[in-house]
Amino acid sequence: MRFSIITPSFRNSEWLRLCVASVADQGVEHEHIVQDTGSDDGTLDWLPADPRVKAFVEKDSGMYDAINRGLRRAGGDFIAYLNCDEQYLPGALPSVDEFFSTHPDVDVLFADAVAVNGDGEYLWHRKMLRPLRWHTWTCPLSTLTCATFFRRRIIDEGKIFFEPRWRYVGDSAWVLRLIQADVKMRIMRRFTSVFTHTGENLSLQQKAQDEAAVFYATAPAILRGLRPLVLAQHRVRRLLGGIYTQPPFDFSLYTRQTPDLRVTRHVDKPTFRWRW
Repeated sequence: MRFSIITPSFRNSEWLRLCVASVADQGVEHEHIVQDTGSDDGTLDWLPADPRVKAFVEKDSGMYDAINRGLRRAGGDFIAYLNCDEQYLPGALPSVDEFFSTHPDVDVLFADAVAVNGDGEYLWHRKMLRPLRWHTWTCPLSTLTCATFFRRRIIDEGKIFFEPRWRYVGDSAWVLRLIQADVKMRIMRRFTSVFTHTGENLSLQQKAQDEAAVFYATAPAILRGLRPLVLAQHRVRRLLGGIYTQPPFDFSLYTRQTPDLRVTRHVDKPTFRWRW
């Protein structure tokens, strides 16, 4: 098996349909593992019978526990997790496959992503930077999980699973552990993924901001005191990395109006500024 894609699911039937479609049309050998914790919104009326996925319906202790359950079931050479409100763009997985095949020493790959509103219309884009220890420990993560891919040896050999004790910032804690383990990470400058602002995203909730503050507080005091310098360094890296520039581009995605057919959006004025 080439790819294992894991999706934690709970009461997101409408968005999950789009997510599943975006994985299914990638044209590479894969399995799509959906870990549903017992949705009562109609998800279970169709998910268990959908031949495009491997559905597991079982109680869990949160999103990161669900992801870990999927990781333990994963049989692919390369692994990623994709939330219900996220999608892959056309050719995403083949490009990741090619990158890993030509860079056998790289264990984790970060690509770029596009953010859209509930109707699939462009809002902003994010070009990733390779995460650094100090920034990851004290500031919002410089990557998005919808555009994160890794080799299975991270799990089999490194045993670097997500920490279920975190409900919202498990991604940051996981990336910090990768850095501390000296895992080889690289950036692929290509849009592979879509993140949808549904209005109910966990990362936008106040509880997520509160937990982030708790996570940042685990950093050494001297590091917390240097946070302004860390932020300044990060902005310089963004400038030198071309993060602030992007020519017009097109992308294709599934929408609630077209759940069985991708539609193409043209972005005439790209922006890196977060908005929704």
